[in-house]
Amino acid sequence: MKRFSIFVFGVISYAAFFLTFCYAIGFVERIIVPKDINSGTPAPFWQAVLVNSLMLSAFVVQHTIMARPAFKRWFTQFVPRSMERSIFVLAASSILAFTFWQWRPLPEVVWQVNEPLSAFLFASISWMGWGMVLLSSFLINHFDLFGLRQVWLQMVNKTYTTSPFRLTSLYKFVRHPLMLGFLLAFWSTPVMTQGHLLFAILTTGYILMGIQFEERDLIREHGEAYRRYREAVPMLLPYRGDGSERMPAPQMAAKQA
Repeated sequence: MKRFSIFVFGVISYAAFFLTFCYAIGFVERIIVPKDINSGTPAPFWQAVLVNSLMLSAFVVQHTIMARPAFKRWFTQFVPRSMERSIFVLAASSILAFTFWQWRPLPEVVWQVNEPLSAFLFASISWMGWGMVLLSSFLINHFDLFGLRQVWLQMVNKTYTTSPFRLTSLYKFVRHPLMLGFLLAFWSTPVMTQGHLLFAILTTGYILMGIQFEERDLIREHGEAYRRYREAVPMLLPYRGDGSERMPAPQMAAKQA
């Protein structure tokens, strides 16, 4: 029963993530959802900036602290290790859902693309960004990233092992294609309002800060192999082509194993 309960909790957490992710797309793209980034009663400018910044900061603090190995080691003294990622996912999804619900719109337009073909291009790049986010998550093991693999393995009484890093597809061109996808989705819009711009600036700041923490952890985990990967492949902008061509053969073999 305990294994089954943990598995059910993991499924619920994943469902929360999936619904929140779908809502995030509608929130940013301003489609389908009842409240998007520009809808609702506008608040005074500085009140909206303060409230929105605090809500996104809560997500940043939760995400940054709970993702650190030291916190995970401490936290798993009190909860089963197989639940840790699901709890992280549920907490992040809950904070984002609250942020979307309480978001104070600032609908004044900063820039607007009126030419139909250019507007379509901006929108297409944004949708391409969302697709890149999903594709990148599957390239690094989507179900491990969002906790389902962990709870399933404990359900069938198998030992969890971390997924090996493989230098494939998008990861040959940039080290963080998932984050690049978010940046494309948030910034490429034919109509940029003050509220949308605030959202893009704050999330970009978090992404750049989060990458520094993540890479420090990856170097600690993978050592020289990740250092060589970092030297060969750009962080976010694919300006150097296929990075696998610059990876030494032994490190490439280790990453593809």
